[in-house]
Amino acid sequence: MTMNAPPGVFDILPFCSKEEWRDSYLWQHVEELIRTTARDYGYQEIRTPMFERTELFKRSVGDTSDIVSKEMYTFLDKGERSMSLRPEGTAPVIRAFIEHQLSQAASIHKLFYIAPMFRYERSQAGRYRQHHQFGAEAIGNGSPEQDVELIDLLYTLYQRLGLTNLELVINSIGDAASRKAYRDALQNYLRSFLSQLSADSQTRFETNPLRILDSKDPNDRKILENAPSILDYLNSESTDHFQAVQILLKQLNIPFTVSPKLVRGLDYYNKTVFEIVAGELGAQNSIGGGGRYDGLMKQLGGPDLPTIGFGTGIERIIQTLLKQNVPLPAKEGPILFLIALGDDASKACFTILHDLRKAGIAAQMDFGNKKLSKSMQLADQLKAKFVAVVGDDEMRTGEVNLKEMATGEITKAPLFHLTRILHIDATTDHFLSIWEDFNKPFTQPLEADFFIKRINNSIKSTSDLVNDLQAAAQTIKNLL
Repeated sequence: MTMNAPPGVFDILPFCSKEEWRDSYLWQHVEELIRTTARDYGYQEIRTPMFERTELFKRSVGDTSDIVSKEMYTFLDKGERSMSLRPEGTAPVIRAFIEHQLSQAASIHKLFYIAPMFRYERSQAGRYRQHHQFGAEAIGNGSPEQDVELIDLLYTLYQRLGLTNLELVINSIGDAASRKAYRDALQNYLRSFLSQLSADSQTRFETNPLRILDSKDPNDRKILENAPSILDYLNSESTDHFQAVQILLKQLNIPFTVSPKLVRGLDYYNKTVFEIVAGELGAQNSIGGGGRYDGLMKQLGGPDLPTIGFGTGIERIIQTLLKQNVPLPAKEGPILFLIALGDDASKACFTILHDLRKAGIAAQMDFGNKKLSKSMQLADQLKAKFVAVVGDDEMRTGEVNLKEMATGEITKAPLFHLTRILHIDATTDHFLSIWEDFNKPFTQPLEADFFIKRINNSIKSTSDLVNDLQAAAQTIKNLL
């Protein structure tokens, strides 16, 4: 019997010709850029368990949300406790923050995670029953600047990845009092259309009418065209906050559209909410989004700290990269692939392989004693940069021909001293980029002063070290 993956989940593989978005090298590329960008913005990684007590999600996400009412993977453990696989990342982060009393360690925390999430829903483009999410949470700062910094982090990540045709959509759903006033107005408007609404929207009419604004049903959307706008029901504090967010986005040259019908799908949001959408994804076009949820920390039993966060699906990022034909990095292979001919060469190459890897140089070797042509094919499949064939002659002379696979160029090299040569080759591009940067003329005197000071400090440190060594040598000489 053939065992297949369950419906709605998938494998990420080093070779996946049928569906390129599942190639692991693309995931590594995206995750590396995520970590770099998060670090540049001062966000530190947090990791939470894959499952939590079900009550955590009911209290945070809301009983009436689709996640809790339809989509959670919930089970009883052996202690008859209700547990649920993590459907979203914010609630576990807040739970961990409260449990470990992180508020006592600092006044502001900026956290990020890369983790799988689980939702039992119909599989569709970019949405799966297990999907992977990059999320960030900023805790302790309620200013508009914090809202915009978080949006800027997500927008910058997409730009660094090379994504285009993106649209930032923002809204404010105000504080609790503003939402209460708007809820009443929205229900009053929809009451005469109640029988015409979709089944989901009819259910939401009493439990969570704001979620009707998020309906994808064409008839619902037509009815909502003349619905009152939530922006008309914001109090002065929420209005000022939202206006400040818009001013700051313009200051950073981040284009945006205000959509009064944007509410997001979770009950804990308030004030700023946002989404970034990509045209290539069709109807399900949201690639990432989030918002502010200032009351959630207190609701879960912690200190009353303002918080804002976002989540973006890694599957959707990669699929959008491919649909937009964004230039992607080639798969990285080993720097050197060794082909040994004979037992003595095989033993020597095995030691050389160890030494190269110990020095941080990716190297591989064919252990199968295949024919030379087969070994060369394997080196080509692995995308090796250089290949070296080592036989009796190479063992005797201590020299080897390094063949660069891309150009066919052959260079003589010392067989037992390959480490330094290959290390320099691996870092050449980085060195040249730094050298190019240093050769650009300084346009500001203060720039030049900064580097001159750094160079002088380096010269002084070197001079002090030389003087110390000379003094030590004289002391040894006197003793002798």
